[in-house]
Order: sequence, then structure tokens, then C-alpha cells
Amino acid sequence: MPDAGLRHVEHVMGTVFSFDVRTPPTPEIRAALTAAVAWLHRVDAVFSPYRPDSQISRLRDGTLTLADCDRDVRDVLDRCAALGAETGGRFTASPGGRLDPSGLVKGWAVEHASALLHRAGAPDHCVNGGGDVRARGGPAPDQPWRVGITDPADRTRLAAVVEGRDLAVATSGTAERGLHIVDPATGRPATALRSITVVGRDLTRTDALATALFAMGDEARPWLAARPAPHAYALTASGRAWATPGWHLENGVPHLRLT
Repeated sequence: MPDAGLRHVEHVMGTVFSFDVRTPPTPEIRAALTAAVAWLHRVDAVFSPYRPDSQISRLRDGTLTLADCDRDVRDVLDRCAALGAETGGRFTASPGGRLDPSGLVKGWAVEHASALLHRAGAPDHCVNGGGDVRARGGPAPDQPWRVGITDPADRTRLAAVVEGRDLAVATSGTAERGLHIVDPATGRPATALRSITVVGRDLTRTDALATALFAMGDEARPWLAARPAPHAYALTASGRAWATPGWHLENGVPHLRLT
């Protein structure tokens, strides 16, 4: 039988990244997967706020100037500034007053890894970085990818499902690290939501918006209502759920299909 695809799991950036490539592998696709894994480790080496030798740590500590950083550092910080302006300061590259663009970097890294695979001839693949997902094509002919969203209060319960062939799905919440997202408007941890999942087409933006919307708390819903995109599903601290238009119930579970 021909090889149906490639799967790989990599521990990096303090979390787990998984690659599920459904396109039959070629030498170019295998090389792209190797390059994508190497890229994630490079991103960790440059951007980790926990590694004292990373460029972000040295920039934060004043032992490196922005002009001496990689171009990627300047690009990421520019994107953070633009998202900060768009969200009224609810997204920031310096949560708690310390330089740490992690709220954008993981999604940005996954988006680039997915692009490497796509350019190498793998249109059908899914890259999952610690629960933030970039999926293209489908797992099988004429089938969409299905991404499940778990309830942070009950990890055995499926709270919602997203389906589509070109998806970026990012969740910010309390399940893994508790109340760790600081609202820049107050300087205190955001507590109004348990989780919020944002669905779009580009994981760089989707991941950062999930962080910003979680920080907004009760203000996230009217902020989204004033804009045509993205899609979102939220669980509040009291256990209520709300969603942007487009979600529907299937067997009692909220579903969103993107075409």
C-alpha cells in the first residue's frame, strides 16, 4: 500500500506541536516537515521569554537593541502594535509590563509551519500547536477537518465543534494555566470568561485576538458584534455560553461550518 501521509509530534515552546499531513508524502513534503520542526525550535530560541539567551529576553533586559534583532522580531512587534491599536490596547506585547509577545508568536509560528508544508505540495494537513490549530484541505477526499473545543471546567465534555477546509482555530482560557491572562486596562488577571475560541483563516491574527478578547471579558461580545469577522464561541465564568452568528446546534452541541 502507498504511504497515506505523515504524522509527527514535537515538544517545543513548552507545549506539544502535532503535524498531521494527509497528502501522500514526497521528498519535498518530508523536507518541508523537517524544516517546519526546525523553524519551531528557532522561534523558541529567538522569542522565548523564559530563555535568558533569547533575543526577546536580551531585548527586554537591555543587552540587545531592536536594530540588532532578527527581522522576525521587528515584524512580530510591529504586528503586536497593530493589534494593540485595533483592540484598544487589550492586546499587548508587554503583558504585566514585561516584554513577552507570546500571545501572537505561537499562532504566527504555526501559520508559517503550515505555509511551508503547503508550498511543498501538501494541501491537506493540520498543524496543532498546544491547542491552536491551522488546518488546510481535508483529512480525506470531500471531508472537512473537525476541530473540537473542550469545556475548561470539564475536559471530558465537548463544548463546540468547528468544521471546514481552511481553518484557523485558537482558544484562550483557564484550562491549562489558570487565570494567567492579564487585562492591560486593569493590570489584573481577566476573570469574566473561562475560555474564548476564535475562528478565522489566519492563525497569527486568530491567536492574538483570542488573547485580546479573553482580556476584554464582558466587552468581547459587543466588540465582535461591531465587526463582520471573526467567529467566536465563549464560555463565561458563570458557565453560560455565547457565540457570534453562524453557529448552530447538532445533537445539542454548537457547530460552526466554514466553507
